[in-house]
Amino acid sequence: MTVTTLSGEIRNVDFADALGERYLSYALSTIMSRSLPDVRDGLKPVHRRIVHAMHQLRLDPASGYKKCARVVGDVIGKFHPHGELAVYDALVRLAQDFSQRYPLIDGQGNFGNIDGDNAAAMRYTESRLSAVAQAMLDGIDEDAVDFRPTYDGEDQEPVILPARFPNLLANGASGIAVGMATSIPPHNLGELCGALLYLIDQPACPVGALCAHIPGPDFPTGGVLVEPPETIRQGYETGRGSFRLRARWTTEALGHGLYQIVITEVPYQVQKARLIEKIAALLEEKKLPLLADIRDESTEDVRLVLEPKTRNVEAETLMEQLFRLTDLEIRVPLNLNVLDPLGVPRVINLKEALQAFLDHRRVVLQRRSRHRLAAVARRMEILRGHIVVYVNLDEVIRIIRESDDPKAEMMARWELSEVQADAILNMRLRALRRLEEIEIRKELDQLSAEQGKLAALLASEKRQWRAIANEVKATAAEFGGDTPLGRRRTEIGAAPEPIEIPAAALVEREAVTVLCSAKGWIRTVKGHNGSAAEQKYKEGDAPRFAIAAETTDRLIIFGTNGRFFTIGVDRLPGGRGHGEPLRLMIDLPNEHDIVAMFPYRPGMELLVAASDGRGFVVDGEEAVAQTRAGKQVLTPAEGTVAQVCVQAEVGDAAAFVGDNRKMLVVKLDDIPLMTRGRGVILQRYKSGGLADCKVFRLADGLSWRQGENRIRTETNLTPWLGSRGAAGRLVPGGFPRSNRFA
Repeated sequence: MTVTTLSGEIRNVDFADALGERYLSYALSTIMSRSLPDVRDGLKPVHRRIVHAMHQLRLDPASGYKKCARVVGDVIGKFHPHGELAVYDALVRLAQDFSQRYPLIDGQGNFGNIDGDNAAAMRYTESRLSAVAQAMLDGIDEDAVDFRPTYDGEDQEPVILPARFPNLLANGASGIAVGMATSIPPHNLGELCGALLYLIDQPACPVGALCAHIPGPDFPTGGVLVEPPETIRQGYETGRGSFRLRARWTTEALGHGLYQIVITEVPYQVQKARLIEKIAALLEEKKLPLLADIRDESTEDVRLVLEPKTRNVEAETLMEQLFRLTDLEIRVPLNLNVLDPLGVPRVINLKEALQAFLDHRRVVLQRRSRHRLAAVARRMEILRGHIVVYVNLDEVIRIIRESDDPKAEMMARWELSEVQADAILNMRLRALRRLEEIEIRKELDQLSAEQGKLAALLASEKRQWRAIANEVKATAAEFGGDTPLGRRRTEIGAAPEPIEIPAAALVEREAVTVLCSAKGWIRTVKGHNGSAAEQKYKEGDAPRFAIAAETTDRLIIFGTNGRFFTIGVDRLPGGRGHGEPLRLMIDLPNEHDIVAMFPYRPGMELLVAASDGRGFVVDGEEAVAQTRAGKQVLTPAEGTVAQVCVQAEVGDAAAFVGDNRKMLVVKLDDIPLMTRGRGVILQRYKSGGLADCKVFRLADGLSWRQGENRIRTETNLTPWLGSRGAAGRLVPGGFPRSNRFA
């Protein structure tokens, strides 16, 4: 491809190289200037610029509010040349007490709610900095951090904030960059400060020791953390993991044995309105048979009321079902991917995050101390000049009145510095009355003592860490403790014991008839009274299976390849249509067909046989498959297929009929119980193979259908009774020409 340089030169560049260079620039910009927070102040550039712009507007906690439009205008005009909606969305999030554990902005107006409603337009809302943001800015005017030119070079912006408040872990962060992401949940400030103080005293401590002070995240919306402590510790040690968070709930008695469940806290960043819509949709789909209704009685506090279907429903079982199907239980990811002080993105552990904050605070302390030390030295120099004025006041006044160059004359006469001479000349007349030597020398002594303390602080690492520890304690006293803001909101609960939910509790029980056509289209119709022949089928198709079942049943399907497949009846299509192809639900090859279809019942046994007359009895539990690929039970020999599958527990004998119209009756005790394989020879054939099989009770006789409405029963079966593996005798007179019992 051809590109034109800034100088107008046109040159050929390989397209892949040009694309790679531009994409790399975009990726670096996304990683460093948009998505990942800095480990020192825990802020992304847009958040840092919002706070700094509000600081310049003097929107401190003691001042009045200003329109958010004014703030956004300053941010995008001076520091952040991006879309105003993106900046306003970031500002709104900093003000939401359900998104930020410790909001950096004090908002006035509609800033959205936990239901997921958007904030009002920026022209209607007002804002100012919170006390937490003020702590983040503490010392920014005292050379605590570096500044850099803004995007247009007309102003300066801070590279980082001084951050007396440990914002990275206290408020957390989330973002998606190019090829990487970050997800840091919020934590309790009091616990963070306790861990920081412990780390100052024990710099070589392991991460596990810090977990004694930080047991887990603390979310602004509360909830119950049910992750095992060892899993939490492992996540903090590696910087990667997840936390299992549940809604907080309780039961309220209503009298007469009735009760209702009340949810008072929902998991972090779960929109309450969407949560209710999800539960209502599950109710509509009849997937919550234990729940009768849900009501939202929330005001400023969350209050979701769940009504059980009956008084016999256990609250723990109902809530376990909701935890599995809805966002009443979520997993909050932990990915401590941040920009380190050198601007390099990397995943750190809990100790590294805390240590980076402490190291940053030490740098800020040193820079502020040097800044103050220089200010003290300047003030002391000026005060020494004031003493000269006090001692020689009349002479100073005469020189100023009469001399052509009073500054040079005073500097030469009293050996004053230029700073001292300028201070004397700039002094107002009204200040002369305050020139008292005692007061000047008193201030000099105070400044001298402060100068000594600052010098000692800068010279001693131990003193610096002691000062930082005092700062941490002051921060904990200001924002932690047993206050509405500092009190832990998320309960640290034990990992819940697994609760076994019966399959019937997951689906509402309803009588249905499963219909499967000759071409394999399957569906359900309500009730058990409908005739399969009365239903409509596709042109050229016909009825084949009509099975009475319930929506809580599992449907067992046996194919000619000897595999069993299992489908929940509730998953089958209903309604008035033709259904769906069964082969889309199970992996039954096109060259094979369906042999049998029936609902699973506990304790059932199945007699399976191939067309060569080999088979066995299998426990019904062995026929239940867990995947759509099914479960191989009968293994037909090459050139043969699975032919029959009938329930064996309904009788004590089995009748086999071959294509040669010979019938053999075998007692079921002679047929082995197996789990899989080819089986044993049940009936031998010189030609053809097995046509049909029926299990029955010998005492009741063997019945088969003759015509449409006539049933014939043969009670004298002695001629056909034999041992398995025999050929049998010709069928009784009147047996169907199809060689089938039904």
